[in-house]
Amino acid sequence: MEEKNGETINMQLMAGQSSFNGEKQTPDGNFLKSGDGGSPGSDSDESYDPHKHRNRPNPTSNSETLIHLLKGSLGTGILAMPNAFYNSGLVTGVIATILIGILCTYCLHVLVKAQYKLCKRMKVPILSYPMSMKYALEQGPRWCKMFAPSAPGLVDGFLIAYQLGICCVYIVFVAENIKQVTDQYWPPIDAKLHMLILLVPLTLINYIRNLKVLAPFSSLANVITFVGLSMILYYVFDDLPSVSERELYGSLRNFSLYFGTTLFALEAVGVIIALENNMKTPQNFGGYFGVLNIGMTVIVILYILVGVFGYIKYGAAAEGSITLNLPKGDVMAQAIKIMFAIAIFITYALQGYVPVEIIWNTYLDRRIPKNKLFWEYVLRTIVTIATFILAIAVPRLGLFISLFGALCLSALGLAFPAIIEICVMWPDMGPGMSSLIKNIFLILFGIVGLVVGTYVSLVDIVNSFAAPVNSTIIANSSDLHQ
Repeated sequence: MEEKNGETINMQLMAGQSSFNGEKQTPDGNFLKSGDGGSPGSDSDESYDPHKHRNRPNPTSNSETLIHLLKGSLGTGILAMPNAFYNSGLVTGVIATILIGILCTYCLHVLVKAQYKLCKRMKVPILSYPMSMKYALEQGPRWCKMFAPSAPGLVDGFLIAYQLGICCVYIVFVAENIKQVTDQYWPPIDAKLHMLILLVPLTLINYIRNLKVLAPFSSLANVITFVGLSMILYYVFDDLPSVSERELYGSLRNFSLYFGTTLFALEAVGVIIALENNMKTPQNFGGYFGVLNIGMTVIVILYILVGVFGYIKYGAAAEGSITLNLPKGDVMAQAIKIMFAIAIFITYALQGYVPVEIIWNTYLDRRIPKNKLFWEYVLRTIVTIATFILAIAVPRLGLFISLFGALCLSALGLAFPAIIEICVMWPDMGPGMSSLIKNIFLILFGIVGLVVGTYVSLVDIVNSFAAPVNSTIIANSSDLHQ
């Protein structure tokens, strides 16, 4: 994005790059048609390192990126893990959470490495997820090329829909948690009024225009989240029942509910790719002890910790958010709800960053000749108001967003990275076509996740309409798995 001083933030998209103009940007700022200057074999030239040619006026350090990664993944999903483990059983839940965490992390590594190869091959400093998909399809098998022109719009649509959906549910989550506390001390008011009160603060925090400025806020949100989780564990470990009272293995049908909750809670591909694109030292993002592995390891451990002991404590009574199991009249429990409301409020800015960057850099920046800063703030205001209106207008928003999450993340987090790697490596797929077989498995697994997640979401939506009309908003919002 461009400020008055000409600064450009390399987030989701390469500066000035259009998703549909068939162009790419060289390090000197010139644009070439997508067929020029790059071929499947040209990445053998080791002289060009994309990481050294990135223009990052406000890059984030390794520690700042790790902070953002933790905050971006520790949303409302971790509060739903006791309910997820109720659906899976203790043993199945622990093993499956580790496997899903490894799978999500591996697919992110696949995507980042494939993007680096594409950048090196085409001699550009950075490529967004949508443009990586486009250029990869152009270089893949012949039948893939016909899908290349529409690929950026498809990926952008998935990213925007999912991230805006998360923002909508965050508004509902924050408003309902505040309502539950204030109702104990003042005459109750409608949750929609709480959302209206939040509109101005949400708009202001969404005006923050680069990740480096957001880093201190994410640090604060991380501190609040960890303190809040510690306080929740205080309740959990108080008079903890015996493990023998809980199921070790769940049913196959209920496991699909667990799978949906855990996958969508762990997967934050839009935010994570944006973070890697804005790093000062992107070469430290991957690797065995890189930022991604460290962050995902911490996240998986926390998910297992909350899931296991939360389920042991509350059993079948575990709610969609563990905060709902806390004593309503207890001051400490009320403090926990306020703390998580603040943390999720801050995370709204991080989740909202991605769709704003996509819409502005891809569709608006090059079409607006002047007053760019003004129109950027107009866009940020419109995005906030749009999520606010959706949060108020759709009472069962969480269930519908779960549906969008199932459709989007199974594609964005599992299937698309595998497709990109197949095309980037084509036709040399390794000994015995091992890489091709592995990626086909990932694609099929993503399709299964899409079908299962969509089915479960649709069943829940149908059941919710059959339920009494006075079901609370929080019951719906806590069903969201992020």
